[in-house]
Amino acid sequence: MRYLWWLVRRQPGRVLRGSLLGTAWMIGLSARPYLIARAVDDGLRARDTRALALWVAAIVVAGVALSYLGIMRHRTMTFIREDAKARSAEVLLRHLSRVGAVLPRRVGAGEVSTVGGSDIDWTAQVLTLTGPGVGAVVAYGVIAVVLWSISPLLALCVLVGVPVVGLVVGPLLRRLERAESVYRGQQGALTARSGDIVAGLRVLAGVGGRDLFARRYAARSQELRAEGYRVGAVNSWIDAATVAIPGLFLAAVVWLTARMAVTGDVTIGELVAVYGYVATLIVPVWFLLEGSHQLIRGRVAARRIVDLMNVTADDVGGPGRRWPGSLPEARHPDQLAAPEGPADLHDPVAGLTVRAGQLTGVAADDPAAAVALADRLGRYVASGVSWGGVPLTGIALDEVRARILVADHDAYLFAGTLRDILRAGADADDERIRVALRAASAEDVVDALPAGLDTPIDARARTLSGGQRQRIRLARALRGEPEVLILVDPTSAVDAHTEARIAERLRAARAGRTTVLIATSPLLLGRADLVAHLSAGRITATGSHADLLDRDPGYRHLVARGSDDADLEQPAETEEAYR
Repeated sequence: MRYLWWLVRRQPGRVLRGSLLGTAWMIGLSARPYLIARAVDDGLRARDTRALALWVAAIVVAGVALSYLGIMRHRTMTFIREDAKARSAEVLLRHLSRVGAVLPRRVGAGEVSTVGGSDIDWTAQVLTLTGPGVGAVVAYGVIAVVLWSISPLLALCVLVGVPVVGLVVGPLLRRLERAESVYRGQQGALTARSGDIVAGLRVLAGVGGRDLFARRYAARSQELRAEGYRVGAVNSWIDAATVAIPGLFLAAVVWLTARMAVTGDVTIGELVAVYGYVATLIVPVWFLLEGSHQLIRGRVAARRIVDLMNVTADDVGGPGRRWPGSLPEARHPDQLAAPEGPADLHDPVAGLTVRAGQLTGVAADDPAAAVALADRLGRYVASGVSWGGVPLTGIALDEVRARILVADHDAYLFAGTLRDILRAGADADDERIRVALRAASAEDVVDALPAGLDTPIDARARTLSGGQRQRIRLARALRGEPEVLILVDPTSAVDAHTEARIAERLRAARAGRTTVLIATSPLLLGRADLVAHLSAGRITATGSHADLLDRDPGYRHLVARGSDDADLEQPAETEEAYR
């Protein structure tokens, strides 16, 4: 509810205008029954043509004014809802971009997709209550006062009847909230599963698992459909009650007024007016019931948005605040100053020290341990890593992200021209891009494209081969020129000739800057200043590539790849031969 209130407070002027227009429109609906009553009593019954014409003209003018108010009300409320959608999308996107790689460890892709789609829309729909919702409450009070002037009994029926409608529909709304929460959760999980299946379709087909996953997806889909039926059943009862209960209420009041007209307690004009008032009252009652329905859905949606917003820097051990303060513009008072220049990174978990300005290779027995090391060094998980003696988790996250880059071999490639992908939002001329492409041995990728750097690339660059995509990712990371670059298996999808070229050029491109190369390629490790062997999550040996080959059998077995030791000890000669 605080999030919904926050959306309201972001546009106070527009919300106030919507409330005034909604109130004027609702009250205007009750003006016409009064004018019709006067036309009946003063014109028709009195056979006064002039009075009848005047009252008819007033009815026409009131209709035109009411139409204008309705247009402006709807226009204003549309602006309010669209502003809320755009604001939610903006704050959510900014937050998710700050969280970065922490997000997939906490939330599934399907959850993010549904929150970023329908949930944002549902929260915006709730803001309708600020216009017609407010007007409905005011109109309800105005009509009750007008009816009191005609008959206290009729006014009492209205004052008691509308709350009774709320009591009848209330339990259905609470049931809907529970059903919606379950349904939305299952929908997010199924969306995530479908994304995983599509992403790994080739692998599933290769190992014969496509049918198995198809059956599992079908089963989960049937469960979601059953849950959707339960939500639909509650929705149908609410929709039926929204129409039927006000209709029954109208029939009861008109029946009571008609009996009063027969006994002479009210005039014929007043009978017509009461019918008009109560028929008009159906509109605010409908808005209140519909608004309550929207509020239930909006609360469920807002809760999911807030849960996503609560995945903050706290989850990687850094100071942070919950939404909307999860987007800090100034340094948190508890944050520490980052090293002013190049500094050593130390990971006490693995026992690894990355010397500033050096190319450090890490060969890991377990790929999961290698990824965990990269996550700790890049501050994607809470750890005791220090940078120049300063705890990494105490430094502002924005500064860590700006100076330390973890580049995965399968990092996401966004849609756009190849130039935009490599530029990654920074100001970089074509010359700097081409330097990065050469270092990644990716010039041939550009040459093969019809428009070179201006060639449009779809999301994930599916039109490129695996090796081409990997080299483009490496070029993008090198183009960023971060102070600390952590590369995870950057050449796992390229051939040996290309890998040898990348090994030589990578060292030259990163000369004098801190680079961590997590790989088991002898061609890459042979170019490192220092190589560390990561076994069972700990560094068991350090030294040059040649030294570790001589004295560490585990390292020798890890990087052998079926080659003999002589070949492994001569990376420079191997590269010369490749060239």
